[in-house]
Amino acid sequence: MINDKEQMIDWAILEYDQWQLYAAKTEKGLCYVGSPGQSYEELEAWIQKQFPKASLVKNEEVLKPYINELHEYFEGTRQSFSLPVDVKGTPFQEEIWEALKQIPYGKTYSYSDIAELIQRPKAVRAVGTAIGANPVLITVPCHRVIGKSGAITGYRGGMEMKQYLLQLETQSGGAADA
Repeated sequence: MINDKEQMIDWAILEYDQWQLYAAKTEKGLCYVGSPGQSYEELEAWIQKQFPKASLVKNEEVLKPYINELHEYFEGTRQSFSLPVDVKGTPFQEEIWEALKQIPYGKTYSYSDIAELIQRPKAVRAVGTAIGANPVLITVPCHRVIGKSGAITGYRGGMEMKQYLLQLETQSGGAADA
């Protein structure tokens, strides 16, 4: 069994169109997908906070299956992800991130919809905070959460990326399932 001191976290850069996103995985699954324009130092700081005894190792080969799935998603040929994720958060955050995975491709939910889904209708602000802490952009689809008015609200990946992802899903047939 690997102890914390020996834990290796593999990382690589996903390049798509004008974006470069850092991606990282533990032995259990994808643990991080970064924002466009993010630096390696930001990835390193996040990993150090979540996995204090881990070492980061650049390993494109190990991340290739994850990057391939993300490329397929960006190309509109993949609507869900099959590879495991390894996300760590508080029990509340993990509950929210699990709820995000229930949002169908091409659909959007409001923050209050997510609060209702987890049977905590008054926890809308806490839901927003937990969504903002999602470490795995796209794979855990926090981009599908919008304001109750239909407004596109904040996103760790930036508003341009959020609008792009929502438009991609609408054009790729998600809306046709309605």
